Amino acid sequence: MPERPKQDQEEKTSLHPRNLHRLRYDFPKLIENCPELAEFVLLNDFQNQSIDFKDPHAVKTLNTALLKQFYHISFWDIPEGYLCPPIPGRADYIHYVADLLASVSVGGIPRGKSIRVLDIGVGANCIYPIIGHKEYGWSFVGSDVDHLAIRSARNIVEANSLSKAIEIRKQPSSNHLFDGIIKPGEKFHLTICNPPFHASSVKAEEGTLRKWRNLGIKKSTETTMNFGGQGNELWCEGGEEGFLNRMIHESKIYAKSCRWFSSLISKKSTLPGGYYALKKAGAVEVKTIEMAQGQKVSRILAWTFDDSQTIPA
Repeated sequence: MPERPKQDQEEKTSLHPRNLHRLRYDFPKLIENCPELAEFVLLNDFQNQSIDFKDPHAVKTLNTALLKQFYHISFWDIPEGYLCPPIPGRADYIHYVADLLASVSVGGIPRGKSIRVLDIGVGANCIYPIIGHKEYGWSFVGSDVDHLAIRSARNIVEANSLSKAIEIRKQPSSNHLFDGIIKPGEKFHLTICNPPFHASSVKAEEGTLRKWRNLGIKKSTETTMNFGGQGNELWCEGGEEGFLNRMIHESKIYAKSCRWFSSLISKKSTLPGGYYALKKAGAVEVKTIEMAQGQKVSRILAWTFDDSQTIPA
């Protein structure tokens, strides 16, 4: 079972109550599990152990250590330049959608391999399926259009003996999300997605520089894309709003294939257009779930076309 945080230490109360990462990073314990992290650990201005979050290699090694300590992942690696997401935020998404499933289930949060989740844009990192399976025992299908991301995610799954729980599928068309992935007659309880936020590569770079300015860090060749990300991971035509609209439109076609559809929403300004599109599509229930990690505020937009199905816990 994943390691639960102790209650006698300072907690990050903005994170979900079940999030394993509510406490400060325990660097001695992380280094014990992942010795290569030691070279990246330093004392910050408050004389606390930390890493240089501007350094993508340090961020990647921290993720490796977190996955080893909390989720017992023995091997995790991604190609250089691919998205290396912050794990606490990814865990929050999983826990909040677990609550969403609990709202339509009998007996609390549904657990076990019979609960099937589709991760649209699983990426090279395969983080959502790892956390979702380790925490709740769910089965996952992860899809992506990028062949190298597919290969990387499959390597992670196979190296950690997760092939019975996590299946990685190649999306044959960049114009579709569910079509080409969901098979005839196939059913899912939930879909999740972390969509591209930006409308172009220029906007993606501007967003990164804005983040560094907010943190009081001047631009340099080392202060860009610390979490990495390929083009299709960071931007798409129409940005986040355009991507969401395409997802909503296609979800209507697959309304009977899934109980709940969901997507992470980074920009609050995306929501009004999403609500309008969902009303037009005929969604019978829409939920907006607020999340906060540090200075960043995001939310999950979830919708369903089915108000009759009950999930056994």
